[in-house]
Amino acid sequence: MRYWSVLFALAAIFSVGAFLYAPFSPDWWLPNPASDYRHVVSTFGREIDSLYLIILIITGVVFIGTQVVLVWESFRFADQKDEAGKPVRPAQYFHGSQRLEVIWTIIPAAILVFIALYQMGTWASIKFRSSAPKVPPLAEITGRQFQWVMRYPGPDGKLNTQDDLFTVNDLHFVKNRTALIYLKSSDVIHSFFLPQMRIKQDAVPGLTIPVWFDADTAGKYDLACAELCGWGHYKMRANVTVHETDEEFRKWLNEKLAEQNQSQLTMATVSQER
Repeated sequence: MRYWSVLFALAAIFSVGAFLYAPFSPDWWLPNPASDYRHVVSTFGREIDSLYLIILIITGVVFIGTQVVLVWESFRFADQKDEAGKPVRPAQYFHGSQRLEVIWTIIPAAILVFIALYQMGTWASIKFRSSAPKVPPLAEITGRQFQWVMRYPGPDGKLNTQDDLFTVNDLHFVKNRTALIYLKSSDVIHSFFLPQMRIKQDAVPGLTIPVWFDADTAGKYDLACAELCGWGHYKMRANVTVHETDEEFRKWLNEKLAEQNQSQLTMATVSQER
């Protein structure tokens, strides 16, 4: 029994050590820019990380406390033998305690209620439609097996018109500006996940869901599907580019529009020749 106690103690020590080391290691913690792994690029990301740390601290304290009690009780109530190996006191067993059961029911319930109330403001600012920013939509994004199709407003600045720009797996927006997208799915449930920005939203067939986010650092980021959606789920990734200025974004948009128009013109010419 004592050997098992030592094993459990070592496991607890390792877990606590990993818990303390993780925030200082870029490979163990939540993803951030490679240039500064401690900097969270989005406003919502910082709020999510704060909630995450609070929950992690609460569960960490509970884990350490329960493991200390477990190891201590294992030694205290184990069989005791003298030097000759004869039992001095047999192990003690307890069937249960109504008082303890009430205590360990009330305390976790109180903690859960605290967490539920504490996170409501952050959750509402990220998920409630009433909190959606009053800005023109950046794009309509449709998930389908196994890619993300982006539809940007064209020169008229309106979505769902003939001059819209279509791209695949290529999301662009400007830093320090809230990006509003409309998320859809054309087949199964997908999950729109921006890990560096801590944004995750399921794309559900038949629904159009507004999603908003921002970034304060220009650069390249990731977009992945976080919902198992079929055999090609592993490759359902997209590139995210955050531009430094609106001029850079407009330049990219105009270049893509020119390429799209040229492609459509070429296809029309070939079709007429046939």
